[in-house]
Amino acid sequence: MEQVDIVVLDVMLPGLDGFSIGKRLKNKNEQLPILMLSARTAVEDKLEGISFADDYLTKPFHPDELIARVEVLLRCFQKYEHQLMIRHLMVYTKDMRIINQQTQEEIQLTGKQYHLFQYFIRHLNQILTKEQLYENVWGEAYIEGDQTLMVHIRYLREKIEINPAQPLIIETIRGIGYRVKDGSCK
Repeated sequence: MEQVDIVVLDVMLPGLDGFSIGKRLKNKNEQLPILMLSARTAVEDKLEGISFADDYLTKPFHPDELIARVEVLLRCFQKYEHQLMIRHLMVYTKDMRIINQQTQEEIQLTGKQYHLFQYFIRHLNQILTKEQLYENVWGEAYIEGDQTLMVHIRYLREKIEINPAQPLIIETIRGIGYRVKDGSCK
């Protein structure tokens, strides 16, 4: 449970119901955001759910709505500083400060570099396609052959990598895209 950022919990589960599990989780860690899912639409069920959970979503729902609610809860619960060590970088996720542990200097990023690195951090250990990165950071459809993303990754690597010619933080996954691994996955 210490490694969980959010719990998405259905009310109808085999054995113990989601309400009981959610209450137990909240008692153990009140800072853990819980989103309840249910086909139950009665006011009594919703009231029981939000008596301990942080949000309650009824079925059927659109996947985009679920994603939006999860992102809101994650933002709300990131009141406390989270530190993430990636190779020689200490990343403070709350305010997105990046410190080079070798030099103790803060690394300054431009707006797009910040958004790009933040997207990588939110998707640690995942292989991200050029299309995913471009569409989520720039908010526009990716056009095959556009070099914008690669240029920004090159400049980002120049700031965060020890040797940008042999990157260890932002890995290129040939034919697919890129990945950033956290410190526990070397």
